Amino acid sequence: MGATQVLGELQHKVTSKMAIEDFKLITRSRRLSLIGRKEVLIGRANFGVFGDGKELVQAVLHRFFKNGDIRSGYYRDQTLILAQGLLSDEQFFSALYADLFREPMSGGRQMNSHYATRNLSSDGNWISMLNQKNHISDVSSTGSQMPRIVGLAQASSYYRKFQTKNQHLYSRNGNEVIWGIIGNASTSEGMFFETINALGIQQGPAVISIWDDGYGISVDNALQTTKESISEAMSGFQRTAEKKGIEILEVNGWDYLALMETYEYASILAREEHVPVLVHVQELTQPQGHSSSGSHERYKDSQRLAWEKEYDCNFQMKKWLIDNQIATEQELEDIENYYTLSAKKAKERAWRNYQEPIKKEQDIMLFHLENFIERTNKDTSLQVIRNDLSEIETPKYKDVFHAARLTSTRLYSFNKIDSDDFNVWFDELNADIRNRVSSDLYPHTTQEIVNLPMVPPKYEKDGPIVDGRVVVRDNFDALLTKHDNLLIFGEDVGKLGDVNQGVEGLQLKYGEHRVFDTGIRETTIIGQGIGLAFRGFRPIAEVQYLDYMPYCLQILSDDLACMHYRTKGQQIAPLIVRTRGHRLEGIWHSGSQMGGLLHFLRGMYLLVPRNLTQAAGFYNALLLTKQPALIIEPLSCYRVKEKLPSNLGEFTTPFGKVETLIKGKDITVVSYGSMLRIISQAEKQLRVLGIEVELIDVQCLTPFDIHKDIAKSVGRTSRLLIVDEDVPGGGTGYILQQLIQKQNIFRLLDSAPVLLSGKAHRPAYGSDGDYLSKPSADDVVEAVYNIMHEFSPRLYPGMY
Repeated sequence: MGATQVLGELQHKVTSKMAIEDFKLITRSRRLSLIGRKEVLIGRANFGVFGDGKELVQAVLHRFFKNGDIRSGYYRDQTLILAQGLLSDEQFFSALYADLFREPMSGGRQMNSHYATRNLSSDGNWISMLNQKNHISDVSSTGSQMPRIVGLAQASSYYRKFQTKNQHLYSRNGNEVIWGIIGNASTSEGMFFETINALGIQQGPAVISIWDDGYGISVDNALQTTKESISEAMSGFQRTAEKKGIEILEVNGWDYLALMETYEYASILAREEHVPVLVHVQELTQPQGHSSSGSHERYKDSQRLAWEKEYDCNFQMKKWLIDNQIATEQELEDIENYYTLSAKKAKERAWRNYQEPIKKEQDIMLFHLENFIERTNKDTSLQVIRNDLSEIETPKYKDVFHAARLTSTRLYSFNKIDSDDFNVWFDELNADIRNRVSSDLYPHTTQEIVNLPMVPPKYEKDGPIVDGRVVVRDNFDALLTKHDNLLIFGEDVGKLGDVNQGVEGLQLKYGEHRVFDTGIRETTIIGQGIGLAFRGFRPIAEVQYLDYMPYCLQILSDDLACMHYRTKGQQIAPLIVRTRGHRLEGIWHSGSQMGGLLHFLRGMYLLVPRNLTQAAGFYNALLLTKQPALIIEPLSCYRVKEKLPSNLGEFTTPFGKVETLIKGKDITVVSYGSMLRIISQAEKQLRVLGIEVELIDVQCLTPFDIHKDIAKSVGRTSRLLIVDEDVPGGGTGYILQQLIQKQNIFRLLDSAPVLLSGKAHRPAYGSDGDYLSKPSADDVVEAVYNIMHEFSPRLYPGMY
């Protein structure tokens, strides 16, 4: 090895020692990729996606990535993670095998090459992000890592300009860089353009790198990108001396010194001046194709394959080291051989560690089977189970579970067989492994939610009666005073105070950095909220109407709702999403996509208050937790009069607790939100008909009735009607599933439960459209009466 020397134009930065360190890193990473793919092909792993071809640029990026910085990337960044010491070679393979015990980023829940670092301690408290290199959990959905960069970068800008009491956990006066990383094909996604546009407007310390290997799986850039170059396509965003924008840089991914120069400049510009930078890293390769699912030889011609071999970044780095007499070819081959052997050893250790506990359980299961076979006079079925299990050389837990469950079923035929030891063993194993797969969907347990200090609203004897919007507005006013890290934002939220004046005047009082407007960009409004919440703010992000939720549903579902789950409780972004909906006018402003939201947003609370005092109480309660949530304010209530509580900012609406609005003995009617006013009108008509309705407000769809009060009501009335504005089988279907499967109401019913919902089509326009498209008071009266008629035709004769 030659003596340490200074190299290139970055003479104060690059030495031969650094260059050799980077070569060792990229060689190590490449060997892991090559062996990892083989593990998939021989059947040890189900799937693999790797960072081969992108090693050198990540080795360089690592040189400028400081403690406190945050990466928002995707599944090609293993070299950077290895460089930062966040992943051992063994853990690399543990992720490939989905090892539930040893994969550190998600406990085996995500595919390999998806990375995350903690922002929560093991006991659920916030930790400092300043003493570590941070990675907000990767998302496979292409481009989904982009929207949150808006908020991650905005947080640094705010921490530089303003002070909050917990700032010491998240920022050193805004001097951190947000490293966004995306593949070239994913820049075709709309969320990429939304993000770049938002960053160009608000500015902030973001460096977004595009790994461009010329393809999106098999589709080349000619069919992906205007001008076949994303940097050319985005040239209109380039900042000028007169106007803010994005600094756009281009560099080849195999050129070591050029990469060093580019990333040094980008990091200084972002970190010191808070100018967003786009780095288009071109001429990258993908030596093993997109993933283990296929071969790139199927869609690349021989000329392209030859070029990729010549311009492979690892090959070019090796050539550069030799040409500059930094190392001999033999010295570099020795390094390559060392990391090949090292990767193979790590693979075998990881495989052995993965298999040993499973094989231990396999042996225990086989021991129980031998015991049962002996005691059942060599039962043939049990012998088949034993033989099948014993022949599995590389078992998974599912194989042991399958054998155990078959055995349990077979033992039903042998009443005198003592299986207590077997049952105890399997119950413990079953609980442990299922918990390892299914825990941490929500950051708080049901008991923690029950134990939250709940404060009812208080009222002065002669307290004012105000529009509902004033209740929520004045409550936001109290919260902004109480929480210095609370931000409220969205389209028309700032100057206008939202379209229903629920934030009226608060921007003027608290400033444009606390209550502010955004463009019409629902996807990045949510992403902005995720990024801010991840970095210590408590944002309330507004999506103007419930009907607009599909614009941002993918980010809500794939990123926010599952973040705590997919990191196994290591990360959270407690974003509160505010919207309004139900009972307006027309196809685009009267939607009720509750069934869809319920299924897409598991991991978030879905809160459906009937009035704005309830809504305000939910905002207050959520700020006592780390729970992300969606609150749907009822559109019909902003001008409806409510009494103004005297303990604004303090009173709370409990989660998962229903409220009985009307007591009755004949039938339980369950609903929520705006429908309750309509059902109340129907209840008056039904009372005239001699029918007593027990009306229950669900309040929360998730968590749902944790005290099982609806079952208690059905136990008294024996009849059930569920009313919802959603399409048939939407919200009503969910509520019925909860009541039958979790509250066991079927045995309590004397009549079949009835679901009354909106029509399958979108609501037609106008008053007649509303009346004929969604449940009316007349519909409720008829539904209840028909249930009672079925129960007693004599007391309740047919209506028609």
